[in-house]
Amino acid sequence: MDALQRYYFNWDIIKDTVPLLLRTLPTVAELLALGLLFAFIWGLTLSLMRLSRFRVLRWFAVVYIDFFRGLPLLLLLIFIYSGLAIVGADTGIDALILPPTIAAVSAFAICYAAYSAEVFRAGIESIPKGQTEAARSLGMTYGQAMRYVILPQALKTVIPPLTNELVALIKDTSLASVISVPELLFRAKEKMGVVANPTPLTVAAVVYVVFTIPLIRLAARLERRQKQPRAGTQIPADMAAQLPKGGGLL
Repeated sequence: MDALQRYYFNWDIIKDTVPLLLRTLPTVAELLALGLLFAFIWGLTLSLMRLSRFRVLRWFAVVYIDFFRGLPLLLLLIFIYSGLAIVGADTGIDALILPPTIAAVSAFAICYAAYSAEVFRAGIESIPKGQTEAARSLGMTYGQAMRYVILPQALKTVIPPLTNELVALIKDTSLASVISVPELLFRAKEKMGVVANPTPLTVAAVVYVVFTIPLIRLAARLERRQKQPRAGTQIPADMAAQLPKGGGLL
């Protein structure tokens, strides 16, 4: 028991490590915010492409989603940071040589867009087709029906699974330590090397758990609420009056 306390719960090391790791939270927040923003925007675009009536768009979306869902995120991180840098240095294309944080955000966005695209697609397809038919009967175009009727309801439906994606990305930000992004795990490993003790890893684990468990419980609660009976499928009769003049497409 003494050995467990000395190597994994050393109080003196914990006191030094906590402030150090808390200072990395802005970096973690930056990775999360930018990664999720671009992933959700690109994922929603991919989901609409997959549901498109144009075969080329559907084919591209399917290939993209399947490819990046099957690709390890760690491999993608190393490829974007190190692989592209080698090509950039050899060809003189400096734009391929990315800073660690930008490379990490790019990898997170590319990878998580593939997962979120499937979430958005499932949410859109969960809306009864009668909703679209009712909207079209009011004179809406397909784009207007999607923008004003289908997407607002679908986005509410996908909040629980997107919360799970957030939890997964919080944990996956630790992979950015491989390309020297000064985030939580990177600093914990540095501290472990200095003190020759794994206690900093314990502190890092506690920080991750403190942030992820409340989100896990929130996602579970939202999922239970989603199982409640869905409201009726009628479209308000005055919906057409809410459309912008000129009736632009999505």
